Amino acid sequence: MLIRNGTLHDAVHREAYQADILIRNGKISAIGAGLSPDEGEEVIDAEGLSVYPGFVDAHSHLGLDPYAQSGDKDYNEMTEPITPQLRGIDSFNPFDEAVHMALEGGVTTVATGPGSANILGGTFFAVKTYGTCVDDMAVRNPVAMKAAFGENPKRCYDRKGCSVRMTVAAKLREVLFQTREYDEKLKAAGDDASKKPKFDMKLEAMLPVIRGELPLKVHAHRADDICTVLRIAKEFDLKVTLEHCTDGALIVDELVRAGFPVAVGPSFGNATKVELKHKSFATPGVLAKAGLQVSIITDAPVIPQQYLPLCAGYAVKEGMDPFAALQAITINPAKHIGIEDRVGSLEVGKDADVVITDGDPLINLTNVKLVIVDGKCLVDHR
Repeated sequence: MLIRNGTLHDAVHREAYQADILIRNGKISAIGAGLSPDEGEEVIDAEGLSVYPGFVDAHSHLGLDPYAQSGDKDYNEMTEPITPQLRGIDSFNPFDEAVHMALEGGVTTVATGPGSANILGGTFFAVKTYGTCVDDMAVRNPVAMKAAFGENPKRCYDRKGCSVRMTVAAKLREVLFQTREYDEKLKAAGDDASKKPKFDMKLEAMLPVIRGELPLKVHAHRADDICTVLRIAKEFDLKVTLEHCTDGALIVDELVRAGFPVAVGPSFGNATKVELKHKSFATPGVLAKAGLQVSIITDAPVIPQQYLPLCAGYAVKEGMDPFAALQAITINPAKHIGIEDRVGSLEVGKDADVVITDGDPLINLTNVKLVIVDGKCLVDHR
């Protein structure tokens, strides 16, 4: 496939430019002027249109929390607060209508997984928004271990021994201590099976976290919760991504010192609980200006997945640099979930995930004309 004469917004260069994109074997093969297709290759004339990388959401529950609330809410295991052994990929439904709606909106990759009821909820994974079997759709599994602070675990388990913030932190520390000890015993045993500790599926799931191979993806809205996350991350030398980060603008210096990636949102709608009272579309711009790697998220279905670009548009309206806002729904979330070698920008060698629009997708009146994923034209509204 050859996309010809489009105006490219590649999420790498600040200024847009006119160029062709040659796609072969599902990858971007070349970008430049005057490219020629081989015989039989499809040519798409994008003259007068804008060409973007497929949009990426770093924090969603797409495919697990269903459209039209069918009753199959498979995103929280509500029987106990510590469930790291769960894998989000095992609850993903490719046929949920919201998955195709996301594709229609140009959102081609999401990180999706368990909700925030549990202190440890299980693993997130990265997935493309088309296909019939999640194993074929997955880009990377897992990308992170979900953890949660604040009101959600307190509310869900207040009658099961977890009613205050101190307990949330203590239960997380307990698992981290146990995992570290489990890891030490495994290493000491070496190849001697008789010396290995009894198999523990929860601790096995946490081994990549304690070893620094997998980040904790931590739901935290309030400033004090965020600081508790930073404290525990320092204690155990953990990799962390900060999810929601609603009060981030109140503790910018602390976040800059920590240097962890931040995912901000969902910022649209009413403050439905006290820890959301500072939520604002200004926050991503404030944090990006301070030098942090910022992703804008929908937390779909809290905000429908297809409206991710509009969330970036509202951030621009509240002062965010437009190029930073574009990066916050493309290359930054790709980095956030560790798949920047595959998606997030228009560059040679990356997956051919391309969105073609008749204007700026951060503006509500813009229409998505074509969506191409892995070199396949899946949405065509020409």
